[in-house]
Order: sequence, then structure tokens, then C-alpha cells
Amino acid sequence: MRAILALSTALFLAACSGATATPTAFSGEGAGEGGSAPAVATGDVAHPTVIELYQSQGCSSCPPAINVVNKYADRADVIPLTFSVTYWDNLGWKDTFASPAFTARQWDYANAAGRGNVATPQVIVNGREPVLGSREGELNAAIARNANKSGPDIVVAGNQVTVGAGRGNATVWVVRYDPRTIDVAINAGENGGRTIPHRNIVRQLTPLGQWQGRAQSFTVPTAPAGLKTAVLVQDGKGGPIIAARKI
Repeated sequence: MRAILALSTALFLAACSGATATPTAFSGEGAGEGGSAPAVATGDVAHPTVIELYQSQGCSSCPPAINVVNKYADRADVIPLTFSVTYWDNLGWKDTFASPAFTARQWDYANAAGRGNVATPQVIVNGREPVLGSREGELNAAIARNANKSGPDIVVAGNQVTVGAGRGNATVWVVRYDPRTIDVAINAGENGGRTIPHRNIVRQLTPLGQWQGRAQSFTVPTAPAGLKTAVLVQDGKGGPIIAARKI
């Protein structure tokens, strides 16, 4: 399952763009900060940056990335979302939160960017840039590069969400995630014997409709007990996220 760790972001991106239509795992060894201190993120609280971690409990390279992304869970300028994928479920441990829909979403990003494979642990920043999830400094730099400084406003009134006027044609998604720290004991597979703390685990991902550049309202169903909600406005399948809000 292991692949040689990319020595830089460029090599990582090249690996993710390989010709094989198969999943890949990247080793977490030596992946702390790439030899430099973390960059200071410059996210905008009014336009929070969405960071999507694609991981699996069956992937031995994922726990360092999970620990990094967990650090962002309480920040107002970032919406960190942990998507559990299914393609390592045959390695002796089936991820307890995985969904084929989340695997399909990661493939949407790969296909949109012309990459022939998917990888764990991978973070997609605002739908634009893939980053090796265990490299905190590179992730901070990607947040700074890809932060939305403008975009349609998202206004919430009761169960109505209104996406303001702007440019584009986008899908409006509602994401339900569990904000708690959930400690999962792994009893088999590559992470057997470890307990992995998860935060912001995505449990539901539902399209509300299409936004076509004019102010438009959408009804958000009541969230299941214990779950929080984020709204994402995404330009195209596997495209950039142009607006987001926690509600």
C-alpha cells in the first residue's frame, strides 16, 4: 500500500497526476513540516476556506494528516471536513465512517484536474489545490493562496439559505458533520492496535440545487441530532468552492 513519500509539494502533485486509475497512499514518515516552520494562514472569517481531508482508517499514512487537520476544527476562518473513503476497506479494516459518495467526490476532483488516480491522505483546499495532508506548513500556505476574498454572500434565516448575486453557475451543497472528537479503536489492518481521534467527520453530503448567478434561496432540511451544517457553493463538478458558510 505504501508509496514513496513525495519530497516536495510539486512531486506530490505529480504523483497524484499519474496515469494509473488506482488509489495511492503516501507515507507519513518525515512529513511533518518539510524542514521549515509552518506558514501563517491568512483565511478570511467572512469567506472561510474549505479544507477537505480524504483519508481512511485502513491507511497507515493517514493518522498524521488526521492530527494536522484536527487542529483546524475550531478556527472561524476555516471549514475542515473529514471525508472517509472506501478504497482501502479491503486491507483488513473497514473504515467506520466511509461512504462510496465520498470516494466519488474525491474522484470528481481528480477527474476535473486530469489526474488518473486518487490518494490518501489528501487535502483539497477550496476545491482548487491538493496537498499532502500531513504537511502542516504546506497546508497553511495553500489556505493562504486559495482563500476566497470575495464571492456571493450566504445569508441564513431559519431553514432558508440565500446565496447572493455573483458570477457563475454552481451547485449548492449542504454538508452534515460531527464536530466531536471521536476516538476510534482500530482492531485490524495497517493501523491495528491504534486509536485514531477524528473530528468533523462528514456524515451526509446533499445537493440543494443550482445557483445561477442571481440571488437565490434554498431550504435546508433539519440537521440530524448532534451534527453541524456547512453550506458550500461549488463551481462545477470537482471545481472550485467559491463560497462557504457554517450554519
